[in-house]
Amino acid sequence: MSIVFGSVYDLWWVVVKALLLYLTAVVCFRISERRTLAEMSAFDFVAAVAAGAIIGRVPNAHDAGYLAGAATLVTVLLAHRLTARLRLRPLFAKLIDHPPRLLVADGKVLDEELRGCGLTRQDLYGLLREKGVDELASVRFVVFEQRGKVSVVRRSATTDTELLRDLA
Repeated sequence: MSIVFGSVYDLWWVVVKALLLYLTAVVCFRISERRTLAEMSAFDFVAAVAAGAIIGRVPNAHDAGYLAGAATLVTVLLAHRLTARLRLRPLFAKLIDHPPRLLVADGKVLDEELRGCGLTRQDLYGLLREKGVDELASVRFVVFEQRGKVSVVRRSATTDTELLRDLA
């Protein structure tokens, strides 16, 4: 039966390692910047998936103790923090982040930009409907933002040109 269910001793250590790694992750995420969980970018997603994989794998691995798992988890989260800090420098930000892309300008869909974002006109129209747009001509511009969200500015809005500076 122990082949199927394992031993009580092994089960106990799985529970202990899982709880310790969970608490370690909670502490690490608590002391990290809010952006880790609030706004997921590509590198945020990688850190979250890696943390989940470590927390899920280590407790069940007989060849990995808590300290090895905790060291791996802390290393991943420190690498994430370093990436977040480097991202504050323009050169690294260009390497790490997708640039915002203009999808609609003065009511005209920019098909090449749509394709560059992996979107179809139908995707765009759905996003515009979600934003309450019922007429493309009423749109001044639509921006596909760095984090994958869509911003819509209507013609009636006044726009600070500073907001448009990073659009190529």
